[in-house]
Amino acid sequence: MELKSLIKELSDADGVGGLDGAIKVAERYLGRFAEVSRRGNSLVGIIGEGDKTVLLDAHIDEIGMMVTYVKDGFARVAAAGGIDPRILPATRVKIHGRKTVSGVFCSVPPHLKKGESEVSPIGEQYIDTLLPKKAEELIPLGSRVTFAQRAEDLSDGLLTGKSLDNRAGVAALIRCAELISDKPLNCRVAVLFSDMEELGCRGARVDSFELEPDIAVAVDVSFGNAPDIEAYKTGKLGAGPMIGVSPILSSEVTEALKRSAEENGIPYQTEVMGGATSTNADVISVSRGGVKTGLVSIPLRNMHTPVEIIDTADVEKTAELLAKYILSF
Repeated sequence: MELKSLIKELSDADGVGGLDGAIKVAERYLGRFAEVSRRGNSLVGIIGEGDKTVLLDAHIDEIGMMVTYVKDGFARVAAAGGIDPRILPATRVKIHGRKTVSGVFCSVPPHLKKGESEVSPIGEQYIDTLLPKKAEELIPLGSRVTFAQRAEDLSDGLLTGKSLDNRAGVAALIRCAELISDKPLNCRVAVLFSDMEELGCRGARVDSFELEPDIAVAVDVSFGNAPDIEAYKTGKLGAGPMIGVSPILSSEVTEALKRSAEENGIPYQTEVMGGATSTNADVISVSRGGVKTGLVSIPLRNMHTPVEIIDTADVEKTAELLAKYILSF
């Protein structure tokens, strides 16, 4: 399996709540290595057997929008997930109505602006659908809106695209499944691609309850290094996965992940959080009677934009770390 191609295909697929394009891509790949089943708009793959169940989770949904108003070819939207309104003017989008409609967020030319002006809230910005007569017919209220961005190669193994939060994590788990699929396992591994993390970790909350894991590791992205961010708040792209340390995470799982990295020569970084992690680890750890939960994150620049950036080497190293951790049981 060619990892970069997988990441690109996942990134390009649409997966705002209610759209299953990304699930279909993930199902096609994960089905090669696991027994897969759909749970609503989440996907589960089971590998191996054993008295204990280890859950590997990565959310597969993405930020996006929903149409709230259409008139004279222009649409307004509400955010579905955390979107910075500053990135929207002049941004291309796809509106998933009765057919897929291309659109562009309106941008007032600087020549017509008077002094400094604040960016309007998302709900007050307009999308030009370029369809003055047919827009209301083709775009029902509630239609999902995604960024119209395709993944592209950058230099030295870097890649940019939309929804790399968290399709990078999804790709890492598919690659991990490949690495362990032909190995003898002493546990049952449940690979979960959960929905609606961007809307409150809802998918992982219900799916972890159903799967009843003994141990879990959530895989997500975290802030990558950039010139305008303090270094201690970020991970460095290309320096390996970030192993989370937090009071709500299991120190047993955290130390085992570090040990697996060190014993196998896998570079890693430490990400310290004083409380909640703002990932699915938060809800998985309190599922049923509590689950020993760890967190591994992939460094990513430009989070929650159409031009997120990752280093594909970090995705590979994340997969290798999780595989070695599973095989250490």
